[in-house]
Amino acid sequence: MYLPITIFLLVLLTESILFLGFSYITELAYDTFTKITKDAQVTKQKKLKTDILKLKTELSQTSSQDEFAKWAKLRRKLDKGMADLEKLNSDIAYSKAAFELKSKSVLWFLVHGTQFIMIFWFRKSAVFYLPPGWFGPAQRFLSWPFAPAGSVSVAVWFAACRRMIKAVALAMNDFVFVRAAKEKTT
Repeated sequence: MYLPITIFLLVLLTESILFLGFSYITELAYDTFTKITKDAQVTKQKKLKTDILKLKTELSQTSSQDEFAKWAKLRRKLDKGMADLEKLNSDIAYSKAAFELKSKSVLWFLVHGTQFIMIFWFRKSAVFYLPPGWFGPAQRFLSWPFAPAGSVSVAVWFAACRRMIKAVALAMNDFVFVRAAKEKTT
């Protein structure tokens, strides 16, 4: 009885991933990764941003005509800081893109690859057997492609679980939006 529950949980996980979207999950994973690892580039970027903001406020408070030497020195520091920040931003963007590519590959395998492997591995196994005669000629289709006659195959069970989870998600979505719309009107 572990096979139908395993398949249901796998479909629930993959549909949740597809509902949230690969981009959202990878961005969340990258933010979590940078917080956990305390990436030196990200901390340097934050420090550089605060320094630039301080320099900008100090530069705005300095008169370019009355205190030209101080203003020019602050302006050179600000320009150097901005150049360093741009370089650092491009390095961080490159590492983020590499992380997102790897994460999206893992997510793609998790969503599509695991289902393919499960269907291939258990292709001749029955998820469960149906009572004889309940579905008439449709019993042949429920055991498609290689499961024993009179049973439900893994591929059909995947499709049924996916359909049921999507239907429940749509019903919950409609319920939440209808309820929110009613609350707005009252």
